[in-house]
Amino acid sequence: MPIIEHSPMVLAIAAALGYLLGSIPFGMILARVMGLGNLREIGSGNIGATNVLRTGNKSAAALTLIFDAGKGAVAVLIAHAMWGEDAAQIAGLAAFLGHCYPVWLKFAGGKGVATYLGIMLALNPLVGAAACGTWLFFALTLRYSSLAALLAAGFAPIWMVFLDQDATFILGVVLALLIYWRHRANIARLRTGTEPKIGKR
Repeated sequence: MPIIEHSPMVLAIAAALGYLLGSIPFGMILARVMGLGNLREIGSGNIGATNVLRTGNKSAAALTLIFDAGKGAVAVLIAHAMWGEDAAQIAGLAAFLGHCYPVWLKFAGGKGVATYLGIMLALNPLVGAAACGTWLFFALTLRYSSLAALLAAGFAPIWMVFLDQDATFILGVVLALLIYWRHRANIARLRTGTEPKIGKR
């Protein structure tokens, strides 16, 4: 856990910055701009890259993944440059919450996986790369985006300990728990064998 060096006001500003960036629904914006329709009426209704992929447009899905990861990373990097590690972690957590619970969409957002990976990469490139590698390996081998996300998030705190990156451990555990909570419906479908695989429209 980082040392808290800044006042509650500074940390609140960092949180507000992170939330506002995280709440930008890039999936919905790209779907509209690229003529793919309303994501709320497609597939799972989710605003993330996996659901964008269900439109059949791989470019849109890739852009959604990049932008959703990027907003988490940008929130962390701006807060870190302006204030430091404690503010960066607060901004990262707030960006994740902004993606999952955006005020503009009545707090019904995405699952937060891409944003989570962007946050991890910005906070600690080694841990972030390990988390991305874990997600990619299981996504390619198991073909379940949700299961890959759960495994990546679950392994991340282990990577933090293994790589001696204890400063991000508590945030890593909190984000992992939030990802498991956001994927509770996916977990139920995985248990019953009804979870759709990557690319299924």
